[in-house]
Amino acid sequence: MVTMQDVARASGVSVMTVSNVINGRNVSPETRGRVLEAIDTLGYRVNLAARNLRKGRTGTIGLAVPEVDSPYFAQLAARIITHAEAAGFRVAIEQTGLSREKELTTLAQSRNYQYDGVILSVVGLGKEDAALLQVDFPAVILGERIFDGPLDHLAMANVEGARAATEHLLGAGRRRIAMIAEVEAEPDSGVASLRFHGYRDALLGAGIAVDPDLVVAPRNVTMPAGRDAVRELLDRGHDIDAVFCLTDTLAIGAMRGLADAGLRVPDDVMVIGFDDIIEARFTIPSLSTVDPGHDFMARTAVEMLIERIERKGTAGPPREVISPARVVARESTRPAADRA
Repeated sequence: MVTMQDVARASGVSVMTVSNVINGRNVSPETRGRVLEAIDTLGYRVNLAARNLRKGRTGTIGLAVPEVDSPYFAQLAARIITHAEAAGFRVAIEQTGLSREKELTTLAQSRNYQYDGVILSVVGLGKEDAALLQVDFPAVILGERIFDGPLDHLAMANVEGARAATEHLLGAGRRRIAMIAEVEAEPDSGVASLRFHGYRDALLGAGIAVDPDLVVAPRNVTMPAGRDAVRELLDRGHDIDAVFCLTDTLAIGAMRGLADAGLRVPDDVMVIGFDDIIEARFTIPSLSTVDPGHDFMARTAVEMLIERIERKGTAGPPREVISPARVVARESTRPAADRA
C-alpha cells in the first residue's frame, strides 16, 4: 500500500506538506503540483476511514427529504450528493413522507445514526416548532416554513419567482391566468401560499383582480392531479388563456389535460411551472418554468453544514439564505409569432 510517506519522498517534501495538499490547505502552486503528480504516479489513495476516525467523524451526512420519488427532491438530492462527495462526505438519504412527526424523528435520531450532520428538507414543521430544533449537532434546514429558528436555513425566492412567472405570462398578453395550487389558510405558511402571493402581486400590479374561481387546489402534487385540476377549470366553463402551476410536475399534467380537451399549448393556453426539473426540457412543447437555483441550494447547504461540522458548532449564529430564482422561458409560453 502506498503511504503518505512514499508520496513525500517522491515529491521531495515533508509528510506535513503532503497532508496540507490533500486537505486543501495553503501550499504554493509549484509544490502542490509536485505532490499531486507524485500522488497520481504512485496511485496513492486517501484512507478516509482512518482520517475520519482521527477526527472523530463517520464521514457521513444525513439527508432527509419528503419524497425520494419526486423529480424535484430526487434531483436536489443528486446535486447534494455531488457536492458532498467533492468535499469527502458520503450521503445517507431518508424519506419523511410529508410528515411533521417523521421530520422531528429524523432530526432527533440523527446522532444515533452517527451522521456528522444532517440536511433536513421540511414541509410539516412550522414557526411554532422552532424550539424543537434546538439540537447539539450540525444541521441545516431546507424549506419555507421555518424562519428565525436556531438552525441555518436555506429557502427559495418563492414570492419573487412566482411573481416573475406571472409577469412573464402577462408580458405575453395573457389576462385570464389560472393558478393550480392548494393555498394554505394561514398567510405565508408554506410554498403554495408564498407562490400564490407572488401570483396575486403580479396580477394586482397589472391592474387585474384575482378571480378566486381561477385558483384550483389539486388533490396532490402529481401529474394526474395537474391534469384533473385543468379539467375542473374547464368543466366550470372558465375562459382561461394561461395557467401558472405550483410545480413543474403539476404543469406537465396540466398540459396533458389541455391537450385532452383539444386546446393547444401555447396558442390557446400558455403554461408555466416552478422548479425547472429535468423533465421540463423534454415535454412537447417544452415547459417554461422558474429555476429556483438548484445547484446554488445544494452547494450552499453542503458548505454551510460542513462549516458547522469543521468548527464543531462554533460557526456563529444561525444564517438565513435565500436562493435566487429566474424564469426559464421555453415553448409552452412562446407566442406563435416568436416561433415563426
